[in-house]
Amino acid sequence: MRFPRFVEAVARRAELPTGQAATISRAVLQTLAERVTAGEADELAAQLPDELGGYLTPAGGGATGGMLTFLHRVAERTGMDPAVAEVGTFAVLATLREAVTVGEFHDLVAQLPKGFDALVDPIPRYDDR
Repeated sequence: MRFPRFVEAVARRAELPTGQAATISRAVLQTLAERVTAGEADELAAQLPDELGGYLTPAGGGATGGMLTFLHRVAERTGMDPAVAEVGTFAVLATLREAVTVGEFHDLVAQLPKGFDALVDPIPRYDDR
């Protein structure tokens, strides 16, 4: 998925202008990079367009806090109202889910604190039969 399509999908889902959708996309990716291991940030970035992957500069997973802390950080980064940041975060995560493989998205969510899985549709499980 190319950068303009990613931003358009976020804008459509969140009902935001494309400029705000690009801003929220950057903020969510930067905040994700603070929450996951450097290796996971690199793997996720490898499946995204360069314009998006560049925002996943590995930060080593040092940030703490749950979903509300994450949403507050996104709102801070964007200067947006917290309610808009929340809707935008949902939209970015839903678009990420479409942009990367199921396995990669599963790996990403597995590294996030409890509650993040509520931000996205259930992740399909592999059938081992």
